[in-house]
Amino acid sequence: MKATIKIEYCPKCGWMLRAAYMAQELLTTFSDDIAGVMLAPAEINGTYKVSIDDSLIFDRKREGRFPEIKELKQLVRDVVAPEKSLGHSDKKTE
Repeated sequence: MKATIKIEYCPKCGWMLRAAYMAQELLTTFSDDIAGVMLAPAEINGTYKVSIDDSLIFDRKREGRFPEIKELKQLVRDVVAPEKSLGHSDKKTE
């Protein structure tokens, strides 16, 4: 079964467009690998969390910042399609 990504955002903070942009990027990159992306307005102010099937992969409050789209794609890829190349967005190995 394909994974579902959930982006929980604070509507009072005006973060819906940011969440929608990230959802669009994830849907474009992982169209064959995921069931979909769900946008969910949060009840707690300041929330911006990304999870895959109820497993949290990014929390704005914990990290102290928003994720970069390149970073978010890498985090999602590592869970849903570890073998997938992200091309220029792929992390460099040391």
